[in-house]
Amino acid sequence: MTAGGETAPTLATGFLLERFAAAGGKTAFVEADGRRETYAGLLARIGDAGAALDAAGVGPGASVQLRGDFGAAATAFLLALWARGAAVTPVAPVSLEKAGEFAEVGQAAWIVDAASGAIEPGPGRSDHPLYDDLRGRGVPGLVIFSSGTTGASKGAVHDATRLLSKFESPGKDFRTLAFLLFDHIAGVDTLLYCLSNASTIVCPAERTPEAICRLIAAEAVEVLPTAPSFLNLMLLSGAHESHDLSSLKIVTYGAEMMPQALLERVAAALPQARLVQKYGTSEIGALRSQSEGNASRWIRIGGHGGGQGTEWRVVDGLLEVRTGTAMLGYLNAPSPFTDDGWYRTGDRVEVKGDMVRFLGRDSDVINVGGQKVFPAEVEAEIARLDGVAEVAVSGAPHPILGAVVTARVRMRDPGATPAQVRTALRQGLAGRLEPYKIPQKIDVTDQPLVTDRFKQRRG
Repeated sequence: MTAGGETAPTLATGFLLERFAAAGGKTAFVEADGRRETYAGLLARIGDAGAALDAAGVGPGASVQLRGDFGAAATAFLLALWARGAAVTPVAPVSLEKAGEFAEVGQAAWIVDAASGAIEPGPGRSDHPLYDDLRGRGVPGLVIFSSGTTGASKGAVHDATRLLSKFESPGKDFRTLAFLLFDHIAGVDTLLYCLSNASTIVCPAERTPEAICRLIAAEAVEVLPTAPSFLNLMLLSGAHESHDLSSLKIVTYGAEMMPQALLERVAAALPQARLVQKYGTSEIGALRSQSEGNASRWIRIGGHGGGQGTEWRVVDGLLEVRTGTAMLGYLNAPSPFTDDGWYRTGDRVEVKGDMVRFLGRDSDVINVGGQKVFPAEVEAEIARLDGVAEVAVSGAPHPILGAVVTARVRMRDPGATPAQVRTALRQGLAGRLEPYKIPQKIDVTDQPLVTDRFKQRRG
């Protein structure tokens, strides 16, 4: 307890509550169904959520799975849980099929459904050394599970006070669309930034290009945090031409490689908006970044010269980061940090002064007879060719070369036969790529090549 009788977790969220009270009747959320919730209303909801948690017997320091999506209900429970020092695992609707796995790994003692308000016992006992650390220091936690498509998801445990501390100094007030997911580290970062500035958060009912563009126009959205795959789909759909997007001031993108040609197309389609590449991971949080320019893939991480408590270095071509927002560790995997606290990101980069440019994940590199091929480079060249809507490149085993490059493509016009598509693509790539980088196998599909999280379906 502190001198005033207030617990440390309550103090961790106290500055947010003060700003909510000052904002009063300002709109906090435009809900997915169109309803509005004010900051005064959000404060009341937080009080109600705390009372419900008390009635259910959710004690300090418990591991709690919070199922919900962006909006006042889930946010109220998140902050009420943090106020009592809980370690919260958010689970968005697209992740519900893994909710059972997350609850087991996360030792969730309680499961909260934000939409219904139901609070039920979970399968665990909040029993993990990382939770003991949080409880011992009297601080709340955040657990983010990786979104990998293979193997068990890894649970990254964060000290929530470290994440919240980034926002104690006020920033700028922008009407922001909550495009990224509630259980994604960048989604949580967006939420906290908006709340700390008493900004209006616009929640989408669906994340199709038409629905998002319509919502931007209707609600005069100023910031769109998104992914390159969505921006590509938006341009292909033409939805940006059917709606007035002139309110957009900033478009941030991350989570995957941005092809240069796509970046140039987005810059041309949204000339009034500043395009900012973001970088972060479940392990180190969402770092502050600064793009060299709207059509440039060079960025400064952590602000100019790496500030904001963030350092970076490159070892054998791979980026390593040390930052104050890094996780405490994994629930179910060995530590990925060096003994002196550097996180090995696995991202291959180029360096220019105090800026970096990402080449791709080291684990995605295809070794063709000793020659390294970055899938993102091949995808970027294929995406430039006429008629290509989406492309995903990966490697396939080869008895002599070790591996060869393969590609799956979805064409804008499905009229051409697969044989015609393969011929056109190989002819188009001749002279653009070295022969060993040109896909030896090309599959033509009519299925989307992005996941619900707007990441490419490679492999």
